Amino acid sequence: MRSPTRTRTGSPTGSRTRGRTHTRGRTKRRTGPRFLPAAARLSALTLLVTAGLLSGCHVGQPADGSRDDAAAPRERGNWRLVWADEFRGPSYRGPDPAKWSFDRGAEPQWGNHEWEYYTDRHENVALDGDGHLVISARRERLPWMHCTVGPCDITSGRITTKGKFSQAYGRFEARIKVPKGKGMWPAFWMLGANVDRVAWPGNGEIDVMEVLGHQPCTVHGAVHGPGYVAKGLEQHMSLHGGSLSDDFHTYRVDWSPGKVTWLLDGKVYGTARSGQLRRGQRWVFDHPHYLLLNLAVGGDWPGAPDGGTPFPNQMVVDYVRVYAPAR
Repeated sequence: MRSPTRTRTGSPTGSRTRGRTHTRGRTKRRTGPRFLPAAARLSALTLLVTAGLLSGCHVGQPADGSRDDAAAPRERGNWRLVWADEFRGPSYRGPDPAKWSFDRGAEPQWGNHEWEYYTDRHENVALDGDGHLVISARRERLPWMHCTVGPCDITSGRITTKGKFSQAYGRFEARIKVPKGKGMWPAFWMLGANVDRVAWPGNGEIDVMEVLGHQPCTVHGAVHGPGYVAKGLEQHMSLHGGSLSDDFHTYRVDWSPGKVTWLLDGKVYGTARSGQLRRGQRWVFDHPHYLLLNLAVGGDWPGAPDGGTPFPNQMVVDYVRVYAPAR
C-alpha cells in the first residue's frame, strides 16, 4: 500500500527508526506507472484482479461470509493452521503484542497522499470484547500530529506482523467487515519480509483485499513486483444482495510457487501466474511475506472523504488465519 521510505515508530512525539513501506496511488485501470516518490521511481509489475460491479451490487443469492467455527480449525483438508489471531480478550485492549506491532505517522511516508495519521492508541486499534479487532478512523486533531497532506484531523490505525511472523506460500485468510463512505480504504495485505534489504517493489507485495468506500460492492486483489506495469488483469464477480460493508466477508489468497489466487467467501475470482510476465521480468513471490491490516483515509485512489463520510468509521476484523500445506 505504500512506497519505500522511513516509517515513524516509537512514541507519537516523533522518534523515528528506519523502516520501509510502499506506494499504491493508483486508478482502477492503470496502464502507466503508479505514483512513486521521486527517490523510488522503480518500474512495477501489477497484476490486478477485481471482484464486484463498479456501478452497484447485483441483487440475487447472497454470498456466504459466515464464520466457519468459533475457533480456528487446526486442520482443514490439505491445510494445517500455522498462525492465527481470533482477537479474543477484554474490550479496549490493544492487539496481541507478541503477534502485531504498529506503524505510526502520516504522509509523506506512505506515498499516496493519504489524510490519516496512524497511532497506537486504543481509540484507533483495539479489541471490542466480542472477538473482534476494531480499527477506527476518527475525525480529531491531536497536538503532536504533523501531516503534509490534508487537514491533519483524521487518526486511524495500521498494524503489521513484521519481525514477528512471515511465511512463503500457503493460505492467508481474514474475515472482515469493511467501512463505507467516500475516502475509506481498508486493506488486508502482505509485504516481502526482505523489505529492509530489497526496496519495494522488489521485495513483493500481495494485496489480499482492498475496498474503496465509495465502491462498497467491489473487492480488489493485486500483486506488485519489479519490472513493468501491466494492464489490470481483471475478473468480475457480482456480490449478490447488499454491499461488502453490510456484513462480514471472508477474503483469502492461496499462494503457491508461481501462482496467487484470490477468493471472496470461498469463491475464486482471479489468479496471477508467473507465466504472465514478459521475458526477462522477475516473479518475486518466492520468499516469506508478513501481514498488514490498516484503514487508510483519502489519497490518490479512494479520493478525499466528503460530507457524507461518517466518522468515526470502522474496519472490524473477526479473525486472521494462515495455513500451510499439510505434510
